[in-house]
Amino acid sequence: MPVPWFLLSLALGRSPGVLSLERLVGPRDTARCSPGLSCHLWDRDVLCLPGSVQPAQGPVLVPTRLQTELVLRCRRRTDCDLCVRVTIHLAVHGHWGELAEEGQAGATAGPGLEKPQNAPLQAHVVLSFQAYPTARCVLLEVQVPAALAQPGPSVGSLVFDCFEAALGAEVRIWSYTQPRYQKELNLTQVLPDCQGLELQDSIQSCWALPWLNVSTESDHVRLLVEVSEEQRFGLSLYWSQVHGPPRSWWHRNLTGPQTVILNHTDLLPCLCVQVWPLEPDSVRTSTCPFREDPRALWNLWRAAQPRLLPPDGWRLDAPCSLAAQATLCWQAPGGGLCLPLVPPLSWENITVNVRSGEKLQLQECLWADSLGPLKDDVLLVETRDPHNRSLCALEPAGCTPLPSRAATRAARVGEHLLEDVESGQCLQLWDDDLGALWACPMDKYIHRHWALVWLGCLLLAAALFLLLLLLHKDPVKAGGRRALLLYSPDDAGFEHLVGALASALCPLPLRVAVDLWSRRELSAQGPLAWFHAQRRRTLQEGGVVVLLFSPGAVALCHEWLQDGAAQPATHGPQDAFAASLSCVLPDFLQGRAPGRYLGACFEGLLQPDAVPALFRTVPVYSLPSQLPDFLGALQGPRAPHSGRLADRVRQVTQTLQPALDNCIQPPGRGAGWDLGPGTGFE
Repeated sequence: MPVPWFLLSLALGRSPGVLSLERLVGPRDTARCSPGLSCHLWDRDVLCLPGSVQPAQGPVLVPTRLQTELVLRCRRRTDCDLCVRVTIHLAVHGHWGELAEEGQAGATAGPGLEKPQNAPLQAHVVLSFQAYPTARCVLLEVQVPAALAQPGPSVGSLVFDCFEAALGAEVRIWSYTQPRYQKELNLTQVLPDCQGLELQDSIQSCWALPWLNVSTESDHVRLLVEVSEEQRFGLSLYWSQVHGPPRSWWHRNLTGPQTVILNHTDLLPCLCVQVWPLEPDSVRTSTCPFREDPRALWNLWRAAQPRLLPPDGWRLDAPCSLAAQATLCWQAPGGGLCLPLVPPLSWENITVNVRSGEKLQLQECLWADSLGPLKDDVLLVETRDPHNRSLCALEPAGCTPLPSRAATRAARVGEHLLEDVESGQCLQLWDDDLGALWACPMDKYIHRHWALVWLGCLLLAAALFLLLLLLHKDPVKAGGRRALLLYSPDDAGFEHLVGALASALCPLPLRVAVDLWSRRELSAQGPLAWFHAQRRRTLQEGGVVVLLFSPGAVALCHEWLQDGAAQPATHGPQDAFAASLSCVLPDFLQGRAPGRYLGACFEGLLQPDAVPALFRTVPVYSLPSQLPDFLGALQGPRAPHSGRLADRVRQVTQTLQPALDNCIQPPGRGAGWDLGPGTGFE
């Protein structure tokens, strides 16, 4: 049962151990070691001077790993400070044989080195701790018996209690030996704040801290600050940054209790909230509650903007730090998808990414303004290796090698294009060690073929004129309007239903395109390329794209619209419909769908109100009850008069109804799509 709103109590709780911490009594630091080792902590801190790395003569004892644990150092039960316990794991590096070889080379062994294999191994281990404004270095002496001083992953460990630190502080810890035989170990940790329940009861500075809850209801987000009446506190909203200081957005000094309302469009993954009592040296508590919120991720992508960094780089401007991957692609005149370069070029100079998985998030023609008005140029991709250099021309069918005997526009003038590159008549857009990208003008070659073009146009006009004469009784039979049917193949019954509808529409007349009739082309080109080419051809010819919604189609649409930047899951047979969504979704998001798209669903399988709101910006018809309106919208200006339309409605209904009856299944035997009420699967 859906819940209309939820309440999330925010506690940082980076580790479950924060909720119940061990208590240490007394102010003294202590050290202990694992069985078999002996250790001693110097009484005073030492200078933090790691020095340079020195070669080891024989086996040495070195730190290999650092671990931390949070504890409480208490003077009384309710008067404690947060403290960091550090465990240093030790190992033996090197062998006694190395020292023996050096002795044989001429060194005179001292009395203490006559039998070094029988002597214990000793080391001075330094532990350095920094947490603004505190910095400390302690020295621990450790000794390992000769029997245990064998090379291996570990000979034991040291435990130091403990370094005191402030709540919410970032601490850095280093460990090395004196003298130093390897690079020092280091560890960084962010300590919890007063949101830990154990800390709230034990640390006095947490007693007066405001507590923050976040509730989400409809289009608004409520920040509930729970403090006693008349208590004054500070509240700050800011954007955290991976690099650089936080960026402040909103700050107020308030009197509790308070509720702050945010619009869902203000949410971002890096939006954080900080609260603190207005008292001297008060503890501040921060939390970033929207890191995984789908609406916040969607808002981030909408606000992101790729920009050109001349001469050959990019930058992605976004309110939050964003991990992404950029790829070079090309787009044919007239718009459509940005197709990848074949072969691809290196993108080492690209600073960010505009794609996430297989779902296109941002697409920008970055050089559109810098190169001036659009020209009829061809893109040439140059690839290099130590022994060869080759060029190919980017065309919708792929990258045509030059020179070539292929029957394409670039291949026909391939030799001339190669000469243009050598003579400097082409503009270089990209260059690196592996290849380059060139833009070569085609205008001068097009002018040479004007006569052939005019002749072809005249022949085409004559052929059309003859065809119209032959079909003067019914001009619509010249081919009719083009219609592309897109659907999700939920099961064999639904595919049969789509095929029946497509067959019934052809005599209207309509030029119907559906993947059921183009399996060989679909397999050869791939779903994405086939749907992109069919959509482009349909819209260029003034046709219409029809989205046939089913429970499976609606589920895939919701996944695309709600998953944010996440990569879509694999759906097997539904992969073809997912590919078609990537072709049509930009038109709906940018408001270009009305007049070019129609929607339809079948009664008994799906209700129109189950279709996502984004796709209801175009008419969605319920079949077969709304067949007259559906057929009229399909044929557009060529729709026949009402009497003739009624005859065609009867013809389509007679073909469609048996297939629809066979497709409708009894309750409990559906395909497993759970879309809630009104979908035919209740």
